[in-house]
Amino acid sequence: MSWVRRYRLQGYARSAIWMPPALGIAAALLLVPVLHRLETLVGWQANFAPDSARALFGALAGATFTLVVFVSSILLLVLQVAGAQLTPRIVGLVFRDRVTVLALTLFTFTFTFTLAVLLRIGDSFVPAVTAHIAGYLCLLCVADFLYLIDHVGRSLRPSGALLAVSRMGHKVIASVYPRRLSESPDGTTAAAITTGGAPTRIVTSPKDGVLLAFDRQGLVELARAADCIVELAPEVGDFVAAGSPLFRIHGRHDGPSAIALCRAVALGQERTMEQDPAFAFRIIVDIASKGLSRAINDPTTAVLAIDQIHHLLRSVGSRHLDEGVARDASQLPRLVYRTPNWEDFVRLAVTEIRHFGGGSIQVVRRLRAMLEHLAEILPAERSALLHRELMLLQRSADRLFAEPEDRALAPQQAQGVSEKTHRQPRRSAKQQTTADRSDRPP
Repeated sequence: MSWVRRYRLQGYARSAIWMPPALGIAAALLLVPVLHRLETLVGWQANFAPDSARALFGALAGATFTLVVFVSSILLLVLQVAGAQLTPRIVGLVFRDRVTVLALTLFTFTFTFTLAVLLRIGDSFVPAVTAHIAGYLCLLCVADFLYLIDHVGRSLRPSGALLAVSRMGHKVIASVYPRRLSESPDGTTAAAITTGGAPTRIVTSPKDGVLLAFDRQGLVELARAADCIVELAPEVGDFVAAGSPLFRIHGRHDGPSAIALCRAVALGQERTMEQDPAFAFRIIVDIASKGLSRAINDPTTAVLAIDQIHHLLRSVGSRHLDEGVARDASQLPRLVYRTPNWEDFVRLAVTEIRHFGGGSIQVVRRLRAMLEHLAEILPAERSALLHRELMLLQRSADRLFAEPEDRALAPQQAQGVSEKTHRQPRRSAKQQTTADRSDRPP
């Protein structure tokens, strides 16, 4: 099986919310006959009347099925609301939420288990073990349903959604940019390798799609076997049109076959976060932009988004970003690919929020606090761009705030999101009386 086929199957298995509940149904259908045969051989029988047991478990099976339908409908409704209020790109994260998937799996397992127990109640025999398990499973479903409501309510609030995206973004940043600035650079950069001359061959994309991921080790092995350097032309997350350059081959040979190269990259309809560190910024900026739109007008959500962007920029700014070179066992460069640089991250994180939220004092103050703090803690080569963004932010504030008091208020915010301004300390009644007397004319 090729890498791209394995990648698609793994991605579908992670995002298909129906697969774990389907496995739960299959597990219940396999488990109930085994337990029923065991309790039949041993003779474990419950002290219930068969008719009462049928009525009870019929009601439990119907209630569990209703619970499955109700939860599925509510989840679809909540996803629509969250996509409209936050961003449609948040929907994929909900389908991968473990709590939601496990809850639906438990509900379908319990429904199937209870229904299978109902079918095995005879005229004079009520199974004891499976009947008690089915009853306790229904109670567990009620508790899990209450927990699921609390979990979904917390995770789909702006703060919960932003925190979830930020955590995933930190993991991707650490995997794409493993070395920090305190560590030594990893030899020759990607730009130095690919500027030696024109490529000997160009492989075009056979179809349209967004570059989702690529097989790093597989492309290195293909380039080593062909004794060449393979350059991946687009960046992960870029849209590739059919016929556009997908690979550039550098070396004395034509390189690997086009079919083998195309099997090492995955193209799809929508960006994913596995190898795309900029996608986390994109989702958070979209949530901030939606909050700053005139239809919603929620600048506090934008401030919460800037909090997470601040953390992500600090993580990115402390790492070597030119990581687009992969080497073989002999330490020879074999694969060159593009990764976002510091300027890409800063512009993505700041420009749109500054444009849409330039008229909000709390957004301007939080942006300024973020940029000033990052410029203070990051190295000098990273601070120059931050100072330029500070200058643009000041010019925007001067243009959008007509009143001089508002222009003076905008730069005062330091760390955090507090909206308090500098105030004079309150004086006691005795101090106020003394001040009043001193103000009287003699």
